[in-house]
Amino acid sequence: MKITQMTRPVSLGVIAALSLSLMACNQDKPADTKTEAPAANADQKAETAADNAAPNTGDVTIKTATGEQTIPANPNPIAVYDMTALQNLKALGVAVQGVPFAEMNAETVQKIDLKADGTPDGTSVGTLFEPSLEALHGLKPQAVFIGSRMAEKAEELGKIAPTYNLTIDTNNVYESSKQQITDFGKVFGKTAEADKLIADIDAAIAETKKAVEGKGNGLAILINGNKMSAYGKNSRYGYLHTTFGIPMADENIQEARHGQPISFEYLQKVDPDWLFVLDRTSAIGEEGVSAQEVLNNPLMHNTKAYKNNQIVYVSPDSYLAFGGYYQWLKDTKIVTDAFNNAKPAQ
Repeated sequence: MKITQMTRPVSLGVIAALSLSLMACNQDKPADTKTEAPAANADQKAETAADNAAPNTGDVTIKTATGEQTIPANPNPIAVYDMTALQNLKALGVAVQGVPFAEMNAETVQKIDLKADGTPDGTSVGTLFEPSLEALHGLKPQAVFIGSRMAEKAEELGKIAPTYNLTIDTNNVYESSKQQITDFGKVFGKTAEADKLIADIDAAIAETKKAVEGKGNGLAILINGNKMSAYGKNSRYGYLHTTFGIPMADENIQEARHGQPISFEYLQKVDPDWLFVLDRTSAIGEEGVSAQEVLNNPLMHNTKAYKNNQIVYVSPDSYLAFGGYYQWLKDTKIVTDAFNNAKPAQ
């Protein structure tokens, strides 16, 4: 992907440092079952369509990490410093004019689904962690969308343009991500498209819940080189338990942004039926020992997950863009396929 860069190129050292830093970190309306006369139905559909369409002008109210905020309808240009938001905007077909340069290489854009098909390339406005204030001034965005990695810069960015913190709530990734999609639909006049995306997510989750029911507990871990950490129900991987319905193998995991540090002895002791693994090294495109190599360890060979081939590698999206539309579709499929193809336990 070609990106027009308004500032000096980021050095390889900075990009590497940024990559190593990537540890960030709606409600659907019930169906109307009433029977109406044909003429009334037509009028009702027209009225509903008008209600759902975002105004061409004026303000729209959305929910952010800091509370409700108003935003001009159809803002253009916009700058986005969050991969989840980029993924959801792509799914809605919304063009983004200002993007984080270091993270928007062609491979990542394709792998994580960060750019709407058929839209122009964006202009560099910094990185996920550090904005280019000069580039932002040049872009003159009507709205800036940020996530947790840029949250501490919100006040500074707000002096240039209205800034909206869309950090996904790890206490309820499912509802928070649906809210973001719904709000983007309102802002950009794409409510019907947003409803369709949410329906896709709900249908995929329903299939996953069927597949996992009654098939054992699970534990979510992140492997970064030779370091491992476990994640509980209020983390970015909590959806495995709270949304998919997989019982937790360990109910006492300490909640922390980077997870609870663990060892092979811990994995032996907890001995989950299923082990869900994020390979961070692979997710951020670094070279190094893979998670699969790390887990091929004599201390793991007698665990249930290892013996029964029930180690599931979740998508890079679950680390880089958790709560995004494509992340839901990828990880529901990964988990559903793994459980549906599981063989009887040894």
